[in-house]
Amino acid sequence: MGKGYETMNIEKFQESMYKLIVETSTILPRDVRRAIQKAKEKENAGTRAAMSLATITNNIKMADDQVSPICQDTGLPTFKIKTPVGANQIEMKKAIKAAIAQATKDGKLRPNSVDSLTGDNSGDNLGEGTPVIKFEQWEKDYIDARLILKGGGCENKNIQYSLPCELEGLGRAGRDLDGIRKCILHSVYQAQGQGCSAGFIGVGIGGDRTSGYELAKEQLFRSVDDENPNEKLRELEAYVMENANKLGIGTMGFGGETTLLGCKVGVINRIPASFFVSVAYNCWAYRRLGVSVNAENGEIVDWMYREGENIDFAQTDAERETAASAEESMITLQAPITEEQIRQLKVGDVVRINGMMYTGRDAIHKYLSDHNSPVDLNGQVIYHCGPVMLKDEEGTWHVKAAGPTTSIREEPYQGDIMKRFGIRAVIGKGGMGPKTLAALKEHGGIYLNAIGGAAQYYADCIKSVEGVDLMQFGIPEAMWHLRVEGFTAVVTMDSHGHSLHAEVDKSSMEKLAQFKEPVFK
Repeated sequence: MGKGYETMNIEKFQESMYKLIVETSTILPRDVRRAIQKAKEKENAGTRAAMSLATITNNIKMADDQVSPICQDTGLPTFKIKTPVGANQIEMKKAIKAAIAQATKDGKLRPNSVDSLTGDNSGDNLGEGTPVIKFEQWEKDYIDARLILKGGGCENKNIQYSLPCELEGLGRAGRDLDGIRKCILHSVYQAQGQGCSAGFIGVGIGGDRTSGYELAKEQLFRSVDDENPNEKLRELEAYVMENANKLGIGTMGFGGETTLLGCKVGVINRIPASFFVSVAYNCWAYRRLGVSVNAENGEIVDWMYREGENIDFAQTDAERETAASAEESMITLQAPITEEQIRQLKVGDVVRINGMMYTGRDAIHKYLSDHNSPVDLNGQVIYHCGPVMLKDEEGTWHVKAAGPTTSIREEPYQGDIMKRFGIRAVIGKGGMGPKTLAALKEHGGIYLNAIGGAAQYYADCIKSVEGVDLMQFGIPEAMWHLRVEGFTAVVTMDSHGHSLHAEVDKSSMEKLAQFKEPVFK
């Protein structure tokens, strides 16, 4: 059975897993920081992309300082663990689950485990299938434990292609390297800003539908700076990194120089009848870390993804000047907001909101389509957000992380709810569709795009929690009453029928078409 691995100090191992969870949630890896810094250096000062990246880097530093979640959506924790022969995986699994529950209780993870049939939230991130723990034995004498926290916004932009197929803008993608190239470019285009771009992608070529996706996600455990040992895949990765950024989608889908921060591709065999290209999309908040653990005493020996230069994102003088300039043109709105104020706003305006706003995600929107609102929403602001919340000993709720969730999920409900309750502004990320745009024009409303993943930045704008309704839906889905000050966002859909998201989608499709002709033979 080896060196007594079956009697490892499981309490120490649980402590090690807790440390891994907390640091993965709160500290962005060095390789990811360097990629974001490069993107920041490419953008022109004063642009929406530059403003977004400044907010993102500020948020990263705040998460460092406060040891709080970088993004409120801590996803479905996925562990990849290699163990020596003889290690007790049953006990290790119990320890990992206990560490997950503790980290959730401590506000380092959002309770995200929901019963798929009833919608009930377990409250501790535990349940059938959660967290995901994948064990593998190896011949080394230590434990290699890696964790990725991949939120729902980017998870929903994963995509799988079955070759041959027809791709909008790119034509036929065949069963060859050039067909794979087209699929990868299309995967970046279809994500737009909904996956919190600029992002990273892992690509799996081959396998079946399940193993292809697993291979794609496995690529996300690679370092941003590594080099693919397969020459053809190395060339493909370089091609994608050069050309995907010519689509002009940019940070948050606002347009800009950087749309993709990393591309990693793997390949496995397939059966003759199937040819899948699977793409796992990850947002800029690329939260994955790893540790080497002593298999006898359970203690951390070393950390992974900490090689190379560390970027702390201290604000430069130039950034302060740009921020001061932007401050002068910012429009302040005090909730409740009038229709007259809304009609004066247009796409591109940057607004600062003071007063009350109310969170509402999937459960709230479905509820409001059939029920009266628990609060008067006339002239008010709905925030697409599922915050991380903690209650203190006096019973007062505090916001630990509060960035926006992807808005397009609410498209079936949003316009009708705005008109029914008199809501004037909706805040989220990634934009909404034609039904909502028509309602904004008819009713006199706006859609505001907040910076996805900037959970600490926005939590700092929330000065108090004034109440909560519909807690039966769980913490992320409840309606939180938040008093805010200086909450900044960009008008990307206005009351005059204009949508920045539609414009960027159209222009990026036109740019995508330039990659139709074969490149790889």
